[in-house]
Amino acid sequence: MQRSSVSSALFEMGNTRVIVAVYGPREVQNKSQQNNNQALVRCEYSMANFSTGDRTRRQKGDRRSTEISLVIRQTMEASILTHLMPRSQIDIFVQVLQADGGTRSACINAATLALADAGIPMRDIVTSCTAGYLCSTPLLDLNYVEDSAGGPDVTVGILSKMDKVTLLQMDAKLPMDIFENVMQLAIEGCKAIANYIREVLLENTKQLESRRGG
Repeated sequence: MQRSSVSSALFEMGNTRVIVAVYGPREVQNKSQQNNNQALVRCEYSMANFSTGDRTRRQKGDRRSTEISLVIRQTMEASILTHLMPRSQIDIFVQVLQADGGTRSACINAATLALADAGIPMRDIVTSCTAGYLCSTPLLDLNYVEDSAGGPDVTVGILSKMDKVTLLQMDAKLPMDIFENVMQLAIEGCKAIANYIREVLLENTKQLESRRGG
């Protein structure tokens, strides 16, 4: 069994703040779910009661939380080298501390940072960003007001170095030419976030090496 890692990351996109904790790889708790060929990846998404202005208490396991948990898990599985960690499990716990649009993307970016910090082997870092179309203008990383205006938006997740799309969700129809422009804007956002995350990881590595050297 591989050495179990525990790591966390706090990630902000605009006024949206997300914290993610990663546990694993560790022993599979439910033996019936154990896979001899790859690691089991689990994800649990939740929103803090104070994360939105309406203070609506969202029940654990509600439909939206379950759907977002699945999206995050599937997106991260496209990046994690699960075959290197057979008969183990990796748990990703995601909580939104403050929601102001783009929470799904922020969660994926926070999960990537936490997984990388935990030393989980990945084929590439996966990043996500949302772009929308409002008042005949493509907009990147919509906030709550822009998202609530009713315009269509596209959420994209990519493996940046491999230039591979791992997530594509759209909540309304768009003409093909506009869709291509909006999607390209989201991809550019993903690549910018990937560069930022790599800088953070490089800085963390330098600090760790500096402490060891001292």
